[in-house]
Amino acid sequence: MHHRTVAELMTRDVVRARRDMPFKEIVRLLTENDVTAVPVVDDRDHPVGVVSEADLLRKSADQADPSGRTPVPHLEAWERAKAEGARAEELMSAPAICARPEWNVVEAARLMETRHIKRLPVVDETDRLLGIVSRGDLLRIFLRRDDAIRDEITEDVLRRTMGLVLSEVTVDVHDGQVSLHGTVEFRSLIPVIERLCRSVDGVVSVAEDMEYRTDDARRSAAT
Repeated sequence: MHHRTVAELMTRDVVRARRDMPFKEIVRLLTENDVTAVPVVDDRDHPVGVVSEADLLRKSADQADPSGRTPVPHLEAWERAKAEGARAEELMSAPAICARPEWNVVEAARLMETRHIKRLPVVDETDRLLGIVSRGDLLRIFLRRDDAIRDEITEDVLRRTMGLVLSEVTVDVHDGQVSLHGTVEFRSLIPVIERLCRSVDGVVSVAEDMEYRTDDARRSAAT
């Protein structure tokens, strides 16, 4: 069993901006490449920040509304500096929060979630830019075919990891939803199997309807 890595999912042909790239050039770069953000790199191709549409939009939001229908929003000092910025290094969100190519999807997803960001530049051991991975890239694991998920659960989870006789447990997968049926020797194995199945990339949910021959949970409680 293994989770897909960032290297397997990231975009390798990365559009990037230099620190001195002007505002309009950044807008053109995003538009022509149909992306919503780009990493900003220094002369050694090390990411120093990320500039996104949200960063650029502050300039429009900071303008007075001639109609008077909406007031000029209050901006903190750092937001004001971005709104007045004219180059990538003045507009970007910094520092760049990066991932490594050997990370798995769980590590990357947790970092995005805790830092409330939508993408991660991917760097090598020298911090040189290798690629970029986005939320959408991580979600691609849920496009795995049902038969691939079923094979991984059957072979890696049940046979290799749990050492079960495959004829005693059947696995059905439909749209990433896993159903387990059959009989195992010990009751305590059932939640372990369910937990391992949930960890397989592409699994949306797991439902089990399994029986056991020995209630070792009751025996352990009595002991």
